[in-house]
Amino acid sequence: MRGEIRWLDDAVTTAALAAQALDVEVGQIANSLVFTLDGEPVLVMTSGAHRVDTDFLGARLGGVLGRASKDVVRDATGQVIGGVAPVGHPAPVRTLVDTALAQYDVVWAAAGHAKTVFPTSFDELVRITGGEPTAVVAEDG
Repeated sequence: MRGEIRWLDDAVTTAALAAQALDVEVGQIANSLVFTLDGEPVLVMTSGAHRVDTDFLGARLGGVLGRASKDVVRDATGQVIGGVAPVGHPAPVRTLVDTALAQYDVVWAAAGHAKTVFPTSFDELVRITGGEPTAVVAEDG
């Protein structure tokens, strides 16, 4: 089953909708969120169980982290918000993978369209993205 793209009946543009459609915990959804770090796009693969703490993560990365515009998302990934896959971008994008995803045997990521997802694991997600495992929220956050 690993890597097989699943087409869903409806668009799942949030972690909650994806978890409901797949009948899994919301934390198993690997949200693909594009931010800018001092103006450069950064892809953060975060657990659907929480929101990225931009102040915390920006400080960890040594810069200012802010939400990317829809145009930056499209330019960096070749995809639109709501279905951004962790791979398949026009050029490499620095990727951070939320260590909270490691607690699940299977995590689900978008496959480039709001109605598509694929199963993977934390280790595989790190491998296929060349991502950096990191906490994306403060321990008390």
